[in-house]
Amino acid sequence: MRPAFAVGLVFAGCCSNVVFLELLVRKHPGCGNIVTFAQFLFIAIEGFFFEADLGRKPPAIPIRYYAIMVTMFFTVSVVNNYALNLNIAMPLHMIFRSGSLIASMILGIIILKKRYSIFRYTSIALVSTGIFICTFMSAKQVTSQSTLSENDGFRAFAWWLLGIGALTFALLMSARMGIFQETLYKQFGKHSKEALFYNHALPLPGFIFLASDIYDHAVLFNKSELYQVPVIGVTMPVMWFYLLMNVITQYVCIRGVFILTTECASLTVTLVVTLRKFVSLLVSIWYFQNPFTRWHWLGTSFVFCGTLLYTEVWNSLGTMKSQPQKDDKKD
Repeated sequence: MRPAFAVGLVFAGCCSNVVFLELLVRKHPGCGNIVTFAQFLFIAIEGFFFEADLGRKPPAIPIRYYAIMVTMFFTVSVVNNYALNLNIAMPLHMIFRSGSLIASMILGIIILKKRYSIFRYTSIALVSTGIFICTFMSAKQVTSQSTLSENDGFRAFAWWLLGIGALTFALLMSARMGIFQETLYKQFGKHSKEALFYNHALPLPGFIFLASDIYDHAVLFNKSELYQVPVIGVTMPVMWFYLLMNVITQYVCIRGVFILTTECASLTVTLVVTLRKFVSLLVSIWYFQNPFTRWHWLGTSFVFCGTLLYTEVWNSLGTMKSQPQKDDKKD
């Protein structure tokens, strides 16, 4: 029952979170910093009360290691959100971030000298091809939409190219952070909820450097049209409502993933998160009518088939099916 509840939290929280994020960035594409700050602040406050016990509980992993992890985590979060301000459409953003497993695998080969099965090497080719197809088709869309002048078209493409560079950097940095986290867990044991708290609490002073941008968007949010919240009947600017819902759904999503990691095998967690990303992509395309060609669908199918091949889910399912037959023979 608990794993099923966690899966429900992941799909409900993460998929609705994507909707509220897109509502925010469609109105104000540069609002990524205020969104990130709100998410970090909420999770840090929750963790301070329920994980750190108001600061009385010492961390199991030394703070100096968290400082390194936090620097990477903060950078990844800010860069990923800022990429949405660089002509990157939400579907492409989600597809690109779906390559996280493959990026981790590549860095694992380079840094940890790991070796993998032929299925996982094939998955690299599939995911890389899928991301390339979607990126190439999105590039054509960006240039074709900028019809005002040749200079406007070149400027839009240049910003889009910078956005692709930002996403690539964030993808590799996230993979490097995962490897660093894996080595810490081997040395000190798994403390995922503690890591969640410190990853969100320690970066908060860093938002001082983004304070002017956060304040400017807070002013813009205050000027948005008023919205009456259903059920409770409170009236507030609609952008603040979207931000509040984004923060709440982000927390629900993270809690669901946390429960899954403690209740299920890593294969199950990977499979659920992968399927969640695909459903989020479908919601974004359907709800917001985002342009998505047959080439995009082909690239997307490569990405998700490659991700499933990486998890070797078919081999695992085949093993599960054959297991009862072995038991019958023993009886």
